[in-house]
Amino acid sequence: MDFYDLVSSRSSLRSFIKEKPVPDDMLRRILNAGRMAPSAKNLQPWTFKVVSSPDKLQEIYPCYPADWIQSAPHLLFVTGRPDEAWIRKYDGYNSIETDLTIALDHIILAATWEGLATCWIEAFDPALLRTALALDDDEVLFAFTPIGYPAADAKPRPKTRKNLDDIILFL
Repeated sequence: MDFYDLVSSRSSLRSFIKEKPVPDDMLRRILNAGRMAPSAKNLQPWTFKVVSSPDKLQEIYPCYPADWIQSAPHLLFVTGRPDEAWIRKYDGYNSIETDLTIALDHIILAATWEGLATCWIEAFDPALLRTALALDDDEVLFAFTPIGYPAADAKPRPKTRKNLDDIILFL
């Protein structure tokens, strides 16, 4: 599959094979793709947290409102510390959200390349998740993804995108 086919075929799936965990070597390849993501000034202000233990997963489930997430064998969180991220001197912009987003996107694309299912999630209770993951006070989380082999009934929702000519402007 070439890169453009990969990007076009990536979709958010919501049904996994719980009994088939992702092998450690595959998880490490996927996480390495996140490690290789660009970050402002190459500061890499992130930590990748993979939750696979049944007890910890049970603790996290109440943070998300839909039951389908419980079919994933792993939940993957990209957290970071704003004080370790680049700050633009002109206006104080902190790059942490951008840096974490790019890393998670690389991870999701790598998982798709490996034949795995993911789903970008931001609809979570931050306070419950902060407690469940024992995040430090200075640690932030903007999104996470379940990760695993897609179940036979995992079907992508129809993908709609604006027409390219409607969103580009050559200056």
